[in-house]
Amino acid sequence: MATKNDATVLAFEKKLVPSDGYLYGTTWNKGREADAIRRNPERLKKYQEEQQQKPKEERTPLYQSTPLKLNEKSVRGTISNRLKPTIQNDPLKLNAEVEKPNLQKVDACALGEHQDTLRLSFTLKVLGGIDKPSASNGPLFNERYPVAALAYVEQTGFTELAKRYAINIANGRYLWRNRVGAEKIEVVVSIGDSQPLIFDGKQFSLRDFNTDSPALQTLADQIALALSGKLPYLLITVEAYVLIGNAQEVYPSEELVLDKGKGDKSKILYEVNGVAALHSQKIGNALRTIDTWYPSFADVQIGPIAIEPYGSVTNLGKAFRNPKEKADFYTLFDRFALGEKLTDPNQEHYVMAVLVRGGVFGQSGKE
Repeated sequence: MATKNDATVLAFEKKLVPSDGYLYGTTWNKGREADAIRRNPERLKKYQEEQQQKPKEERTPLYQSTPLKLNEKSVRGTISNRLKPTIQNDPLKLNAEVEKPNLQKVDACALGEHQDTLRLSFTLKVLGGIDKPSASNGPLFNERYPVAALAYVEQTGFTELAKRYAINIANGRYLWRNRVGAEKIEVVVSIGDSQPLIFDGKQFSLRDFNTDSPALQTLADQIALALSGKLPYLLITVEAYVLIGNAQEVYPSEELVLDKGKGDKSKILYEVNGVAALHSQKIGNALRTIDTWYPSFADVQIGPIAIEPYGSVTNLGKAFRNPKEKADFYTLFDRFALGEKLTDPNQEHYVMAVLVRGGVFGQSGKE
């Protein structure tokens, strides 16, 4: 189909909307159990009644997690960066350079002395309306795209994308570096007044989406209903518990500071109202790391990548959906949006996942 997408102004609102993630210190035994009691009104009432029956001196309050704070450190390191050839080839300059101390001020964050578990808390809102752009000025696009989008919803029910998002919630991918070296990971997902869903994060692979379980299916079904527009919206509360060891360091998001001056901190971590936190963008990137459909997936062995129009992975400095290979979002989307059937159903999953991500997708009206 040679018809051109005529929308020069085009934008979609994101349909997965995570909050910032807040970091707390707790304990694997007392802390998790106390939070489980608080989440269950019946258990909480029973606990309070039992405490009232005890003598005042024998009453024990529920264990309380504590918000993690940032600490500033001043450290004296060594020079470890690659040196310029002019310095490497001059013995005097080389000795003077490598012997200099590397003085730094950095932010750090760690559990308390008697805490062995990190608790990450955030909420996720799931929205429908994928067939309605937030802005579009293309008459032909406005006529044909809703038909194509609703046909996708009717045929798939968003089940494939919803399952992948659900697995990324269950496996704790959004913990990022905090997941590395963890002894245990438990993810508790609450949806309204329903019984919380509990997942063992270590039982889910980060490299594929082949896992099934009743709890996972329940979560995926709810996400699919919201994305399909059969629920007005879905609000999910996620609490991830990570057993990492007493007083161990944890890793909030690091701020990107472009105008850092001499003597300023070399590492600035993210906090909200004094509580160490993860950026909502960082959590969102983890949740949408579901793209196993890019052309070189079987060859590069890096696993899923985040849903992006060009398959960009910044830490590798590579885009895995090059327009030359006709696998980028815009090439596929222009065909899909105007009613052309894509050759591979996975290409349609990818296109719709980019629209769930949201963004501005207009094009210049000039040739």
